[in-house]
Amino acid sequence: MSRVRAFANDGLRFDVSDEGPEDGDVVVLLHGFPQRYTSWRDVVPRLHEAGYRTLAPDLRGYSPGARPKGRRAYSLDKQVGDVKALVDVVGGPVHLVGHDWGGAYAWSFAGAHRELTRTLTAVSTPHPRAFQAALTTREQASKSWYMGAFQVPFLPELVVGRAPERFERFLRASGMTADDVARFRTEVVAYGALPGALGIYRAMPMMLTSSGSGMGRTVRVPTTYVWSSGDVALGRPAAEASAQYVDAPYELVVLDGYSHWLPEHAPQQVADAILARIRG
Repeated sequence: MSRVRAFANDGLRFDVSDEGPEDGDVVVLLHGFPQRYTSWRDVVPRLHEAGYRTLAPDLRGYSPGARPKGRRAYSLDKQVGDVKALVDVVGGPVHLVGHDWGGAYAWSFAGAHRELTRTLTAVSTPHPRAFQAALTTREQASKSWYMGAFQVPFLPELVVGRAPERFERFLRASGMTADDVARFRTEVVAYGALPGALGIYRAMPMMLTSSGSGMGRTVRVPTTYVWSSGDVALGRPAAEASAQYVDAPYELVVLDGYSHWLPEHAPQQVADAILARIRG
């Protein structure tokens, strides 16, 4: 099978990093906000050593050829459709992994496309319905204040452009290191990806009407959810509630003391969880 450097969907072109043994079983890795495929850079070598091939795309809003205008272009069903287009290129089914928003896409894809998903490993992000329920609590609502702020047109971009230190303080407070923030400056802001990256937040009001997204469906493939106790954005109630949305072998892996940014800060533990789920 030839290497996948790009794929197309919905009139858009997506860039892909395709590495590891060409004949290995495929692991698709979906990044979150505000990051790109490189967030998996310390995880993928461990998967390659174990014999797996990894495909890590720059998602909708990030790839230069996939930055459509308008919030409807970033609805959850569109994002799930992008993942399906990539899986179709390699012929599926695949082992699916997602962090942050990539985790939301992964949960939803597995719910909508059981036949194309061998296993699911969600990192940091709970099942979307568990998160939706948790938002009604004071704890999760207070953690998620930024989601409302990011929906305001032009405001986040204005802050990043005119007072970048304010946005970077927010990232540092979430657990990012100075190196992580520097990578955000070069790989997201300077790359021109920030407006598109914010598109998924601006599409959030339409999530409940995304008929093809699989958001509310029970996942029926073997699943591992990796959550960290130091995550300032996602609390324990949603983490513990996610089990009720899986009708298959399931494990919750709790990493004590780590921040939200697990692929960068706990790559060995994340890789171990992925491999344990695949081999299980």
